[in-house]
Amino acid sequence: MLTLDHLTVIAPTLAEGVAHVRDCLDLDVPFGQRHGYMGTWNHLLQLGDMIYLEIVARDPDGAPLGRARWFGLDDEKQVKRDWDAGRRLRGWVARTDGIDAVLAGREAIFGRKVALPMDAPAFDFAIPDDGSLPSGGAVPSLIDRRGKARSMASIADLGARLRGFSLEHPEAEAIKALLLELGTERGPVVSHGPELRYRAQIGTPGGLKELS
Repeated sequence: MLTLDHLTVIAPTLAEGVAHVRDCLDLDVPFGQRHGYMGTWNHLLQLGDMIYLEIVARDPDGAPLGRARWFGLDDEKQVKRDWDAGRRLRGWVARTDGIDAVLAGREAIFGRKVALPMDAPAFDFAIPDDGSLPSGGAVPSLIDRRGKARSMASIADLGARLRGFSLEHPEAEAIKALLLELGTERGPVVSHGPELRYRAQIGTPGGLKELS
């Protein structure tokens, strides 16, 4: 079974990501953390019901890695193309308590399991060998927190709440079938569209707003 864990805005720079979310939601999302093991950093915002928003970008001060970064962040040209095309809410992460079972026969879709952080593993994340988004972002990245819930204590709560989440995609039926097969809860409502496009309706202190 998969459950929506968090939404991801994947940005060319962290400042651009924060500015985009501010423009959409009228909220200034605080800094979250550096991922030294991935050469990335983020800002984080609670969205209610143990769901949160991550704004993630390549850390310019990150040390060289022995493997590809997650979320496709090594392909800076593709990140910029998506950004310039308005595909900024670029994906989502689903949590599972059985990542090995989910990946069995599906590594070509989701990638391989990587224990993170490498020096003291606390969770497992599925990443394609080249670091790209699984199926170009049409399906979620996978996380297994090894039986421990993600603490919300360090994530800002500014009153934002996820009210709706959708995906348009040319292969909508295939995506819906896979998510159904995996028993996905709280995933996006998937419909046919000319290109991949995520949208999230988020209730804020200033009213209902859309992030895309």
